[in-house]
Amino acid sequence: MRVLLIKTSSLGDVIHTLPALTDAARALPGIQFDWVVEEGFAEIPTWHPAVAEVIPVAIRRWRKNLWQTLKNGEWRRFKQRLSETDYDLVIDAQGLLKSALLTRYVNAPVVGLDRQSAREPLASRFYDRPYPVARGQHAVERLRQLFAQALGYQVPDGLGDYGLDRARLLDAPDSEPFVLFLHGTTWTTKHWPELYWRQLAELMGARGLQVRLPWGNPAELARAERIADGLDNAVVLPKLNLAGVAKVLAGAQACVAVDTGLGHLAAALDVPTLSLFGPTNPGLTGAYGKSQVHIASDFPCAPCLQKKCTYRPTAEDQRRFDLKREWPLCFTRLNPERVASQLGALLLAKEPS
Repeated sequence: MRVLLIKTSSLGDVIHTLPALTDAARALPGIQFDWVVEEGFAEIPTWHPAVAEVIPVAIRRWRKNLWQTLKNGEWRRFKQRLSETDYDLVIDAQGLLKSALLTRYVNAPVVGLDRQSAREPLASRFYDRPYPVARGQHAVERLRQLFAQALGYQVPDGLGDYGLDRARLLDAPDSEPFVLFLHGTTWTTKHWPELYWRQLAELMGARGLQVRLPWGNPAELARAERIADGLDNAVVLPKLNLAGVAKVLAGAQACVAVDTGLGHLAAALDVPTLSLFGPTNPGLTGAYGKSQVHIASDFPCAPCLQKKCTYRPTAEDQRRFDLKREWPLCFTRLNPERVASQLGALLLAKEPS
C-alpha cells in the first residue's frame, strides 16, 4: 500500500507526525509513505523507515513571488509529481485550506479531519472521508488517531514511538558531557529572558557542566554570543543544518528548551529535555516522549496563547523585577535556580543505577 501524506510545516508539526507513521508501519507491514513537506524540513521524513520518497514543497517561498514561481515552472513540476504516482490513499494531516488544496492534484481518495476537528473547518470539504478526532489532546495523539481511522487499525496502547534510528545520527562520543540550550523560538512572548539563560549557564559552570548554544539566524547568534560571553564552560556552535543539529542533540546529556521546534526534535531523539512554558500550553503541543519534563508558569494570566504580552505590571512587579530584562513576567516563576534544580534532577535520573 502506498500513501501520500501531506504535512508541510512547521518543524514541530512535522515531528509530531512521526509516531503515527510508526503505528501504521507496525499495523500494516509493507506500507510506504510519500511525504509532501516544506523544503526546509525535507530532511526529517527521510529519517523514518516507512517513508519512501519526500516531495518538497515551497509554499512559504512561492507566496513571496508568485509570478516567478509560475514562470520558472516550479509549480507545474510540483503538480506533475503529485499526479504521476498511483496512490491508494492521500492523508491530509495538516487540516488547513492550503494543504487541502494540494490534494486536488492527486487521483486517489483523500482523508483528513472533519469539520469539528480540523484547524480550518473549510479544509474538510476537500476530503472524501473526513474523520472526527477530539480536540484538547496532544497533537501526537490526535495524529495517531487520524491515521488509525484512515488505515483501519487500532491505536496501539502506550506512548507513541517516533521510529527514528538514533544511532544513525550519533557521532563519536564527545570528550566532555554537555547540556544544550535551545534558546531560539518564534513568538517574542515564548522567549525565556536572556538574563536567565546567562545565569543558568553560570550555574551549570559551577556544577562543572559544559553548555552549547546552537543558532539559526543572526538574532539567535547574537543572543548566543551574549549568553556565552566570558564563560569558559559555554560554547557557541557553528551554524548547522537540521541534520547537524540532530547530531549534536543526539550526543547531549540533556537540553533546556523554550517552546520551539528543536525541543520536539530533542524529544524525537529521546534526549532528556526540560521545556519552559510561559504563554503556551504544554498539554497540547509540549515535547512528547520519554524523559520530557515541562515546567509551565503559574502566573495569573498564563497560558495566554498570545504573541504579544498585554500584562500590565503592578507596583509590586516594578519593585521586584527588572522589567527590561525579565520580560515577559510569566517567566519569573521559572527562574534560573528553579530550572537548574529541575535540570539536576533530570540528569540524575539519566545516570545508570
